[in-house]
Amino acid sequence: MKPKLKRSTKRLLSLLAILPATVLVLGTLYMLGMDHLEGEPRTFMQGLQWASETLTNTGYGADNSWSHPVMALFVIVSPFIGQFLIFMIFPVLVLPYFEEKFEVRLPHVLPTMTGKVLFYRYSPAIESLLEDFNNVSSPFVILEEDMALARSLRDRGYSVVFGNLADDSSVLAGVAQARAVVTNSGDHANATCTLIVREAGFAGPIYALADDPVYRAPMIQIGATEVFTPAHVLGAALASRASTRISPPAEGMHLLGSKVGMAEFRVRAESPLAGQQLGDLHLREQHGVSVIGQWHGGIFTTAKGPETRIEPGAILVAVGAHASLEKVERMAMPIHRTGPIVLAGFGVVGRKVVEMLHDAGETCVVIDLESAPGVDVIGSVLERANLDKAKVREASAVVLALSDDSESVFATAVVRDYAPEVPLVVRVLRTHNTARLYRSGADFAISVGQVAGQILSYHLLGEQNIPVENRIKFIRLNVGSLAGEHPWKIEALDWTGVKVVAVEREHEVLVEFDADFVLRPDDTIFVCGSIHSLELFQRELQNKAAAQI
Repeated sequence: MKPKLKRSTKRLLSLLAILPATVLVLGTLYMLGMDHLEGEPRTFMQGLQWASETLTNTGYGADNSWSHPVMALFVIVSPFIGQFLIFMIFPVLVLPYFEEKFEVRLPHVLPTMTGKVLFYRYSPAIESLLEDFNNVSSPFVILEEDMALARSLRDRGYSVVFGNLADDSSVLAGVAQARAVVTNSGDHANATCTLIVREAGFAGPIYALADDPVYRAPMIQIGATEVFTPAHVLGAALASRASTRISPPAEGMHLLGSKVGMAEFRVRAESPLAGQQLGDLHLREQHGVSVIGQWHGGIFTTAKGPETRIEPGAILVAVGAHASLEKVERMAMPIHRTGPIVLAGFGVVGRKVVEMLHDAGETCVVIDLESAPGVDVIGSVLERANLDKAKVREASAVVLALSDDSESVFATAVVRDYAPEVPLVVRVLRTHNTARLYRSGADFAISVGQVAGQILSYHLLGEQNIPVENRIKFIRLNVGSLAGEHPWKIEALDWTGVKVVAVEREHEVLVEFDADFVLRPDDTIFVCGSIHSLELFQRELQNKAAAQI
């Protein structure tokens, strides 16, 4: 089979044919015109000489006057033809040829794939995953079919192979040695890639990212190991952030009955809590309230020690008696988790969010630009009139599932200004825009790259790469080695971020403690913290008990 000529080479060959042909045509016409119109015959070679001088603007020599109007018009037009060819030849034909010759060429065959993961096509869905691969120095190769995107990825330092599976499947030669394959194109292209990879002898795992869950079974049938739908997982993640029925704020609160409550407060910039350290506020000593942690930038951090700084704009999670929580409410803006959930953007992700919320028994109000079954308010979320119609200020949460990050940034700022107390959950298209959304006022910003990255990280990089869950939990423990300590002054364990929120003594639950209160060996304590901090607490408790033996 003859090798295909590159586009730039074909253009250069066309140039080599166009120039002599133009000289030949103009020279012949000039010779005929001088003979029949001017009555001054020229030889064929004289005609070619005139044509070459005219096209290159080097002058006419002896031929410099013509009496016949047709001949005069011909010699007037000919120089413009030469100018046109010059301006067209260099940028269109010559420069691309030399650019291609001197640029670094993209490989068209896979390198040695031993121990490497092959990603078929690039998209925002694997953006954060590739960063994780770089962080742990795990090798990978991207097979990209878009030339401009392939060059951009190469310039970013990624190992890229350019090719088109539909035209030439040999680009996947050597894939059998790969550690794993991830297909990340359209559903039909993913199916083609899966078949070619299996035909090439690859026996390892193939993970497919699908647009439509209906294709999951056929994809597995033709060779995929697992099929994931990141857009639907993203919808579920947004819904769980918005609904306390799907993701309760705390587990095990029933252990304390009605004496202790948990509340969330938004710390406004002008709040007396903003920017302060917990040790300087004395919330436990003066108000009987324990700060478990705070949500800031989508990350929950437990309050570890008196040096913990309360960030302006953060959502503070506090535990204490209901009357005590009301005292803190006057210093920060309370977040009430009652009312419907408002969703803006009724696309694929938005529909999945509403489906999840309805399954959980939540009431939803949907805002979208176009009328459709399930849309309650037709119009832009950027217009305050539509926010009034949707009763956003009365909502328990707002979810922005828009398909454009620029619009999401602006909409986040509008909704935050309109309803500063309402939790705001935002869908992100490109992971690198997440920081902009948090600066605009989002409480939680989740991208398809984050959810797809977590799913694939579990399979490709190991379970340890998935972040520890931030869910808050209450548990009850025997006092053990903590006997003789004050519940709020256990300095040896304060670094874990766990707080003692109540003590059960002689069948009575105590939530407020005097300065001289100490724990007895027969007491039971109720502690609260994130799952990770509770694990640290129990491990430290065991170490302390062992040290006392």
